[in-house]
Amino acid sequence: MSQAYVPSLEVEEKITIQRERRLPLKGDTNVEVGSTVSQDTIVASTYLPGKPVPLSAAIKLGVSPSELEECMLKKEGDTVKADEVIGLAYSFFGLFKTPLVSPIDGSIDSISHVSGQIILREAPVPVEVSAYISGKVVEVDDGDSVVIETEASSIQGIFGIGEEKVGVLKVVSKDKAQVLKASDIDESCANKILIAGSLMTHEAIKKANDLGVIGIISGGINDKDLKEILGYDLGVAITGNEKGTTLIVTEGFGEIEMSPKTYELLCRHEGHLASINGATQIRAGVIRPEILIPLTKDFQTTAEADGGKNLRIGAEARVIRNPHFGEIGEVIDLPSDPFVIPTGAKVRVATLRLKDGTEYKVPRANIELV
Repeated sequence: MSQAYVPSLEVEEKITIQRERRLPLKGDTNVEVGSTVSQDTIVASTYLPGKPVPLSAAIKLGVSPSELEECMLKKEGDTVKADEVIGLAYSFFGLFKTPLVSPIDGSIDSISHVSGQIILREAPVPVEVSAYISGKVVEVDDGDSVVIETEASSIQGIFGIGEEKVGVLKVVSKDKAQVLKASDIDESCANKILIAGSLMTHEAIKKANDLGVIGIISGGINDKDLKEILGYDLGVAITGNEKGTTLIVTEGFGEIEMSPKTYELLCRHEGHLASINGATQIRAGVIRPEILIPLTKDFQTTAEADGGKNLRIGAEARVIRNPHFGEIGEVIDLPSDPFVIPTGAKVRVATLRLKDGTEYKVPRANIELV
């Protein structure tokens, strides 16, 4: 049986968002405040320490730990190459030589004259953090993090698996109730994010992985298929590090058609670049998978599109979201500049006057004309 969940998931046509891009260790930030970045811009970079490799040097050389220093050809901090001789011991009055060979490319981290052990360290691992979303850099913590701001359509899923990805949206289901099958996916779907309908089947997911599909967004997924895809029972673990196609479910487990608003919004963005992240945490500190679609200059929300024709000063409008759900008033102002609402988002608003004379601002996407 299908299982649906009804959390307060975000589905916004147009919202100002910020995303922090943080390094795991202090490194270098590559952009400045005010810079414009694209999704693949490398905004920060660093190096992670390489893996330590212990080497029983004194034993291999046949000397005591206190004699190790005299045998070493390299010292702490020196770089080494695989199969390079880094130490040499002589025996039988110098007639025989015993070499100590490095097993890796890297460096000498430490030499112990007590244990006779050397700790080698593999080469540092470069780490680069991309912008993930296109927009403007609004904050830089030098060497640590970058904050990027943009106007985007934002959709939260209820569950997902897979890493951050960026790709072009492609509709592959003719309506929000269609089940996504393997036959719906072909070579044209490679390197795309697919918009499906009610359910992504195991066969479709497998074919998508084989063809290099970046992501799939659908209303539901079967839990047994999820276990087969992952190879283990997920339980309450945090997702987001899984390789392969990133999967985002917007409604729940089972065959559940995608919400009309979500499906319509995704379809309107077909052909646009989207940033997706399957990371999910359902315990304390909830993390939801997300779909972020930076807006093009010609994009208009439904309310804004109507606004050019019908939403005008003097029109009567009804609020369709809390906290003023159901209230009707007269539009007395349509400010052109975005306004910061209590949630912290910066959106275009309309000012309504109720019959009792009360006035307040409400996002244009949250009203409908009477």
